[in-house]
This record gives sequence, structure tokens and C-alpha cells, in this order.
Amino acid sequence: MTNITLRPIELSDVDDFMTWATDERVTRFCLWSTYTSKEQAVDYIKNHAIPHPWLRLICLDDNRAVGSITVTPCTDSGYDRCRAKIGYVVAHEYWGRGIATLAVKTAAAAIFKEWPHLRRLEGVADVDNRGSQRVLEKSGFEREGVLRNYVELKGKIVDVVMYSIVV
Repeated sequence: MTNITLRPIELSDVDDFMTWATDERVTRFCLWSTYTSKEQAVDYIKNHAIPHPWLRLICLDDNRAVGSITVTPCTDSGYDRCRAKIGYVVAHEYWGRGIATLAVKTAAAAIFKEWPHLRRLEGVADVDNRGSQRVLEKSGFEREGVLRNYVELKGKIVDVVMYSIVV
């Protein structure tokens, strides 16, 4: 298996970011649209990715970024600060190598240490995204069930499979 590191994103990572953000095979199940310009990516990195509470690049041994992973606190009501959501994306060239699974395991272990108030980490995958479901299962997340008509994805309301780890 490949070794990876997780590190914060920088503006200088824009070219690596474009590798997966412009690929419709990668963004098919992402809530965000496929990027079409470097300017769009720079704006996202500067105004959203860098200030994000926990966004890390998934890097190979040579420090080249091949994806990203986020953990976002659930703060809808103020009573759900014990929960957070995990999301991840890996460049198509690196699918099937265990990189996403290793990144999710690494991020989950880190976030429970960094955020001691956290008791539940959730991940959802489109019912048609078997690859992402396998990543969550291999990472130790427990399948909880299908949430029907849960989220809008590319203009269509879709069902997702909910997974979680609790401590």
C-alpha cells in the first residue's frame, strides 16, 4: 500500500487540485460542480479551502497532492457539535489503490484527537457510488442505512447510504 500524508492546502497546490477538480469522472458524485478554470480553483482555495475548519490534501511520498479530505462540524442547531461529516476525493489515476481508505482512516483517527468533543463522524455515499461505500466500510465505518431523497446532486434529488464511526 502507498504511504500518504495529510497536510493543509496552499495556493501553490492549484495545479494538483485541478487534476481532480476538472475531471467529471471524479466530480460525478461530488456536491460541487466540475471546475472549468484555474481562476475558479484559486478563488475556491483562497476563500473556502484555506479557511475551512479541517481540509487536508492527500499527498503521496513526493508531497504531490492526489486528492483532498474534509471534516466539517455539524452545527445546524448548536446541539449537534458532537457530530461531524467526512468527505473525500481522489484523482481518477489513483482510484483502486487504497489511497482514499488510508486517508479516511488517518483523518478519522486525527479528528477524534483534535476535537475531543466529537463523538460521531458521519460519511454518506450516493447509493450508486459503490467505490465510496467500500472506502467507508474498509475504513471501519458502520453502515446505518439508506436515507431517501436526502440531497440534491447535480440537479437531481438522490438517495445516500449513511455510515458512521462513534466513540
